Amino acid sequence: EVELVESGGGSVQPGGSLRLSCAASEFAFSRFYMQWWRQAPGKAREFVAKISDDGATTAYAASVKGRFSISRDNAKQMLYLQMNYLKPEDTAVYYCVTNIPSGEYWGQGTQVTVSS
Repeated sequence: EVELVESGGGSVQPGGSLRLSCAASEFAFSRFYMQWWRQAPGKAREFVAKISDDGATTAYAASVKGRFSISRDNAKQMLYLQMNYLKPEDTAVYYCVTNIPSGEYWGQGTQVTVSS
């Protein structure tokens, strides 16, 4: 069964940085796009970033462009999200997501809290 396990969340002050990781298993990771989504309290889930199977192409939500960077290591089956210049409005649960022929899969999420 497809498994996505996020880690790296935590509490940070505004302007700080965090690096999220997602360990993927039980599917051909290197063949598929990967995404990060987030959900803030009381709000709908929101797209954050995506990356192509080979890592050459990326796309970001306007709210994070220039501050966040998505990357992947296909040899290790790992997905990353480097988050810099964090703002209070970045507070959310962050999810690693993939959409493959057998369906759409989400990790359990990792909490990011930005507060002074």
